[in-house]
Amino acid sequence: MKKTKWYLLSFTLLMSMLLAACSGAEETTKEEEESSSADSSSKQELHLTEGAEIPTMDSSLTIDAIASQWLGSTKDGLYRLGKDGKTEPGIAKDHKVSEDGLVWTFQLREDAVWSNGDPVTAHDFVYAWQRTIDPDTGSEYGPYMMNGVIKNAEAVSQGEKELDALGVKAVDDFTFEVTLERPTPYFQSMTAFGTFLPMNQKFVEEKGEKYAMEADALLSNGPFIMTEWDHGEGWTVEKNDDYWDADKVKLEKITVNVVKDTASAVNLYETNEVDVTNLSSEFVDKYRTNEEFKTEEEPTVFFLKMNQENEILSNLHARKAIQMVVDRQSMVDVILNNGSIPAGGYMPANFVNHPETGEDFRDINGSLVTDSVAKAQEHWKKAKEELGIETAELRYLGGDTEVAQNLDAFIKDQLEQLEGLSIKVESVPFKVRLERDSNMDYDIENYGWGPDYIDPNTFLNLWVTDGGNNKTGYSSEKYDSLIKKAGTELAQKPGERFETFLEAEKLLIQEDAVIAPLYQRAKAQLWKPYIKNVTANPMGPDYTYKYAYIEGK
Repeated sequence: MKKTKWYLLSFTLLMSMLLAACSGAEETTKEEEESSSADSSSKQELHLTEGAEIPTMDSSLTIDAIASQWLGSTKDGLYRLGKDGKTEPGIAKDHKVSEDGLVWTFQLREDAVWSNGDPVTAHDFVYAWQRTIDPDTGSEYGPYMMNGVIKNAEAVSQGEKELDALGVKAVDDFTFEVTLERPTPYFQSMTAFGTFLPMNQKFVEEKGEKYAMEADALLSNGPFIMTEWDHGEGWTVEKNDDYWDADKVKLEKITVNVVKDTASAVNLYETNEVDVTNLSSEFVDKYRTNEEFKTEEEPTVFFLKMNQENEILSNLHARKAIQMVVDRQSMVDVILNNGSIPAGGYMPANFVNHPETGEDFRDINGSLVTDSVAKAQEHWKKAKEELGIETAELRYLGGDTEVAQNLDAFIKDQLEQLEGLSIKVESVPFKVRLERDSNMDYDIENYGWGPDYIDPNTFLNLWVTDGGNNKTGYSSEKYDSLIKKAGTELAQKPGERFETFLEAEKLLIQEDAVIAPLYQRAKAQLWKPYIKNVTANPMGPDYTYKYAYIEGK
């Protein structure tokens, strides 16, 4: 993934060496004006690093921010993210919505083609959306994004109805009709998310199991084409000359290397082999006064996810003890040292505001977590009494990057302040973490979430019973009813709907202690001043490179 956003954001992504958005890009009124000023004497190539490999480029199966980034760079959906993170036309030229808000009709452009020369049609969207919701595909994001939104999606995803019952229809080659279960005002922004990208059915079926796992098993209809993919080492995307909006694309090539430790990435930056690098805490003070140093706050929250199928973590007092024992301020000041802030709850600050008062969600609910070792010990004592134990060992699933391991070591020490608790840290590659999370093969996991669209629902509907990305064993009729109410009877009552989400977060964090909030992420970075016009996104792909260019290198 937001977010994406997603969508799933692992702590490994702290090492995603991507470009800062507002970092030095020159401000003008239009992307076209900015990109047209590209310096013809400068080589239009960008060199980046990522902290992990892309698990898959199959938009039906992706659940991580790295894949989301490069899907968003190589494919256009109905809409895409443009300047200031706002939606702009992609394959859809425009759309209209019925008076009841249920039927959305998208008029598609006729000059968009796949990189094999085939036209992009409404049938490509019908096929892709049906494939993603098909229970045989095994998509996590399909049901998560479509159920309760697209008509009959839930019944189709559960095998109760056939694929053609899904509320999608190709009226003709260039008219795509979507019928919703309920009015969804933010649906346009959802269509820019990776789950809703089109697919060329003939190509997908020809490639079979190899589809989207190699560069030559991919088709592009976006600004760039993936031309190389050396698994574990990196990948390259190049300008798509057949892209319908190719005149606006100035970069000729983006090369990405997988680099897991900060020192190596910084060395590559200092020797001008890469153009951007993230900084871990030990490098921030060194570079803080450097004119190429930037920080960027994100609407992404990290937390400890607790598996309630574990006997110890099924105990409410045990979960509350874990919530309270971590010194989050020291964690962000000393361990991260990159501008991240302690998370007061699950909803990030500066993301959504009350539709009537304009007040920020986080300000209204305030901090729902108390950092107190003494109170944590009290809850832990009660938990041990109720469980009839004196000692306990829990497995902690973390990442294998240098930054992840430093943070996980800190959290291990914090958790082991609870008398009799020992933590076994299991540091694994990003792809393995995704698999283990899906299989609930963990006790505690360092986990993050960013938005998939601009609405509180993108965070709070994660925890409904049997939700595709819940994976904690948490189930609450009260919580489910609040989320359902917000999405149905209150869908057209924005004030009451917002209040319901506020109540749901309090239930999730204060009452049921489902997760232990840690921090809202920020990035400390170095980036070269010759990189212009890259836009940060609040959801989906972290950055838009479509209008980027190199000037003065």
